[in-house]
Amino acid sequence: MIKKISLLFIAGGFLFIACAGWQKLKMDADQKDALRKAEKVVHSEHKQGSFHPVRGEVVGTLEIPALKRKLPIVEGASPEDLEKGVGHYSASAYPKQHNQIVLSGHRDTVFRQIGTLKKGDQLIIRLSYGSFSYTIRRMKIVDKDDRSVIHSTAPTEELVLTTCYPFRYVGNAPKRYIIYAYPEHSQRGDGK
Repeated sequence: MIKKISLLFIAGGFLFIACAGWQKLKMDADQKDALRKAEKVVHSEHKQGSFHPVRGEVVGTLEIPALKRKLPIVEGASPEDLEKGVGHYSASAYPKQHNQIVLSGHRDTVFRQIGTLKKGDQLIIRLSYGSFSYTIRRMKIVDKDDRSVIHSTAPTEELVLTTCYPFRYVGNAPKRYIIYAYPEHSQRGDGK
């Protein structure tokens, strides 16, 4: 009887590992597909006024030079959106809208190693209406239920990256890691 129970636990363990592996492969494929779409979007020409993304749409890229990462940005921050890449919180702004821009991502996928970023590092958002560079100025850790992070900063533009914390926590993390960055300059177009 003990042998059968042991074999059952081993089989269950293999099944769990196989499911986790399949889910990881699917998420990686979804992110690669989203990045291909993002590259096409970034190279299309639109004026800022005609930029009206819908939930789930790939809208551009977030480049993190210090990590050598280029990530797709998806409109929305639902679990399905975050499987494709970095989620744009729909109630927040986009570059040149002179308000807070909020981007979220999973700590174990798109925002792996985000904790190694430091003040002065650069973040670049590329959209169909331009490229926008931001410099990281500060970081902080807040409770997972702290909603004060997301708020209007008008007329000041502020880029906020959010992810779960601690980074190596197993399960639903109790905190959030927040990065604040501010515009350097924009390239390609004046945003009109």
